[in-house]
Amino acid sequence: MAGTVADSRGRPQRVSMQEHMAIDVSPGPIRPIHLISNYFPHFYPFAEPTLHAPDPPHAATSAICTASQLQPSPEPEGDSDDSTALGILEFTLLFDADNSALHCTAHRAKGLKPPASGSVDTYVKANLLPGASKASQLRTRTVRGTRGPIWEETLTYHGFTHQDARRKTLRLCVCEDPRLRRRWRAPPLGELRVPLRKLVPNRARSFDVCLEKRRLTKRPKSLDTARGMSLYEEEVEAEAAGEERGRILLSLCYSSQRGGLLVGVLRCAHLAPMDTNGYSDPFVRLFLHPNVGKKSKYKTSVRKKTLNPEFNEVGEGQEFFYAGPRDELAQKTLLVSVWDYDLGTADDFIGGVQLSSRASGERQRHWHECLGRSDCRLELWHPLDGVPLQLSD
Repeated sequence: MAGTVADSRGRPQRVSMQEHMAIDVSPGPIRPIHLISNYFPHFYPFAEPTLHAPDPPHAATSAICTASQLQPSPEPEGDSDDSTALGILEFTLLFDADNSALHCTAHRAKGLKPPASGSVDTYVKANLLPGASKASQLRTRTVRGTRGPIWEETLTYHGFTHQDARRKTLRLCVCEDPRLRRRWRAPPLGELRVPLRKLVPNRARSFDVCLEKRRLTKRPKSLDTARGMSLYEEEVEAEAAGEERGRILLSLCYSSQRGGLLVGVLRCAHLAPMDTNGYSDPFVRLFLHPNVGKKSKYKTSVRKKTLNPEFNEVGEGQEFFYAGPRDELAQKTLLVSVWDYDLGTADDFIGGVQLSSRASGERQRHWHECLGRSDCRLELWHPLDGVPLQLSD
């Protein structure tokens, strides 16, 4: 559609679409053609710009002074660093090597800077990196209406080993509760990261660390990450090399009175999420190979919507019995697998572990020590393999 502009005699002049859209394509910034700019002035719609003499230096100085007086003075913060301005988090870490657990006690936060003025409802969220975000995610309760919240709450990671302490990092975030503020997925107020290799086993260490801005993350590229395993940018290569499937705590005991092996399934930790909601419905299957009959296969009950299931609700885990003498059991293989229960479709394999005399490392040691002692229950954490084991007859 062509435009219409009145000339000096009051007669309308038509401007074609080509002239209206024409631009100067010479190198440098794009500028409108002078003819079109006369018809459609951008900065002076009613009159041509007029040149003025430059203001004297004292006038410019007075203008600057006036502008500076109108600007509000910033609040004194004591330290102008951006990370300090976000607040300080006080917490304590304890690596309990005897029980394979990591305890993180969140004490308090000071000087939080919420995006909006007024009070804020906050909680502390913890993650172990690298690894699945929801599998290792723990959080405290929400403290309402203060910029200096006090939690005094301990978060515990079970199945935390010396190997985890050497290669993992703890990420702590102070977050605003979106349910109370009617905000969905509000960014955290600040975060910090602690390399766990600095911890001394069985010795508590207190921290008083400034919060930093949230680090950017990469979008998930695989199907597993789209199911809830969102990865942080520094752990993408590690996860691609070998994805963690979780770990399981098993107890083995050879009962001399019953003449067989007792296998207890106590709990799992940091399982891989298999459902679209970012969780799993895990249960455990056990199979003693080679063996014949239904007595060689067992399975636990299903735990709904969790990545850290506990199977020892009454204080003792679900134990399963395999009859046989020691020398006969020593020639067999115990296959333990964790599955995600799906209603109406095939169950998803999460991970498994194989215990036998032909295994290696802790798996072989656990099997040999169990059969070498009588009426002695041995508990040990085992990492899960992501590939199902194929056993031959």
